[in-house]
Amino acid sequence: MDIEQLLYQFYNDGKIDLPPELSLYQLCEMLYQGSAEMGTGDLHQMRYWDFSESREGTPVDFTREEMITRIKAVGARLQQTGAPGDRVAILAANSPEYIFSFMGALYADQTPVPLYDPNEPGHDEQLRAVMADCGAKTVLTNNAGAKAVREFFAEVPKPERPRIMVVDSLPDSLADSWTPPEEREDIDPLDEVAFLQYTSGSTRLPAGVVLTNRAILTNVLQIYDAAELKMPLRLSTWLPMHHDMGIILTVFVTIMGIEFELMNPRDFIQQPKRWTDQLTYREGDEDQFVYTVVPNFALDLAARYAAPENAEDYDFSQVDGIIIGSEPVTRAAVESFEDTFGPSKLDSQVLRPSYGLAEATLIVSTPQTEERPLFSFFDREKVGEGQIVEVAEGDAAGIAFASNGQAVPDLVLAVVDPSTGNEVPEGTIGELWIHGDNVAAGYEGREEETKQTFQNTLGERLAEGSTVPEDTPKDGWLATGDLVSFYRGHLYITGRVKDLIVIAGRNHYPQDIEATVMEASDHVRSDSVAAFAVPGEDVEKLVLLVERVEGADPAGDALAEDAIRGAVSSKHGISPEEVRFYAPNDIARSSSGKIARQVNRKKYLANG
Repeated sequence: MDIEQLLYQFYNDGKIDLPPELSLYQLCEMLYQGSAEMGTGDLHQMRYWDFSESREGTPVDFTREEMITRIKAVGARLQQTGAPGDRVAILAANSPEYIFSFMGALYADQTPVPLYDPNEPGHDEQLRAVMADCGAKTVLTNNAGAKAVREFFAEVPKPERPRIMVVDSLPDSLADSWTPPEEREDIDPLDEVAFLQYTSGSTRLPAGVVLTNRAILTNVLQIYDAAELKMPLRLSTWLPMHHDMGIILTVFVTIMGIEFELMNPRDFIQQPKRWTDQLTYREGDEDQFVYTVVPNFALDLAARYAAPENAEDYDFSQVDGIIIGSEPVTRAAVESFEDTFGPSKLDSQVLRPSYGLAEATLIVSTPQTEERPLFSFFDREKVGEGQIVEVAEGDAAGIAFASNGQAVPDLVLAVVDPSTGNEVPEGTIGELWIHGDNVAAGYEGREEETKQTFQNTLGERLAEGSTVPEDTPKDGWLATGDLVSFYRGHLYITGRVKDLIVIAGRNHYPQDIEATVMEASDHVRSDSVAAFAVPGEDVEKLVLLVERVEGADPAGDALAEDAIRGAVSSKHGISPEEVRFYAPNDIARSSSGKIARQVNRKKYLANG
């Protein structure tokens, strides 16, 4: 089936126009039935790499038909044990069973809640909060996670325990008993809740982002358009499936019948070459394009630990897109990746720094010009004052920012003064607000937070140079909490409203200070610094939490601290109140692996 032809039937006069009866399950089943009629159901779709018993990995392959059979088996069992609309939690590592669980819940007209690998420590408190919030009556897992899941719920009183279902123990024969869900009379399928995506939360308990079929399908079409995906394609992913990037991408390729390779994030981190091996040309790939989506730190790890001995060890000529998101994209990581793999036929234009958030389903902006990846240099002092002033590369006053491209189609962006909601001119830093059908319905059970985040009213538009079309509603704007600016047609992310460090009346961006710290000493581990402000007697004070590189001797902390203090004072005009060193991986991170500044700040204030 021609995917491009299929997708463009959902457009009207160039605008996304989805039929009200459409849902994720219905689209998947429609495409599967089409492939079955064409005799292509036995084509290979998924390869899962199992590294549990071998460093080389064992490939586990599924055809399109085999995947749908497993999905329907899960859906049938959920239909037998639950009711439409029930919440279904998924607790497993990245695996085929995770996909079968998520899609199986959709096929049962129930609501999946993607959660964590139960064998990974540190999630107990968050998991209890999420389970209480979503009210899941069933937990889906696999044999690898079943023991840990049962141990976790053993302390819960028996009447309150959810039903635990081990999906790889279900027989394929169950698929024959699956029945298409009946349409609800009170709501169009398009506006039904598809799933709950829980955010990690930095200063609060996790919040369940309510994503509808409309939001997800709209964003999938937006991504397809903006990234100009070329078919046929193969996706390589190790992103955690409890995270929005991981689950949306995996669901997209599963529904579309697109070939993909999957592995566990832990397996990538242990040996980054496992990922780069999946990007290289394979015999028979002449007409297939390769795509992947990764956070910034993956580029640095791959450059350091997967560098080829000879350029010919890799052939990246078929790679058409490496979308970089989830965290700020650094010039150092991008250039290191380019320098390492450029001789292996890597086209630098495939590197696409992008921006998104769970509240807008996934992607909000991505480069859609030939200027990619684009880094611009802005005056540090002016940025602190809320203005973008470009300086020459190499200027001591400059700091590099990655362009996150342009808004995806059918999405309106506005940069506003967060105190008034009024649009601000190009080159002024303000809060990013969003309006479009890919925006989530709100937060589960949190009316006030939903109102504050999703139901904002746009103030005055600019008389000239407005990014907001006149027919855009003034109400219903999503306030992202991100500080941004438009400059020469590109979107630049400068920081988070809540993370902004204000000392003696001057604004400082934590990622800027963190970059200075990482450059100051080889003792500092890359992407492992947290900068935040704490109350002082007269003005706020700067605190720096720093992880040492692997194998570093703590005896080197004093020398590194001197270098850090000198660099921060010289570049930013402030002196840290405290520089505290930690072993690798000891600083708190979010579920997606990003440094959680506000969590670390909270712990610091609580424990000193």
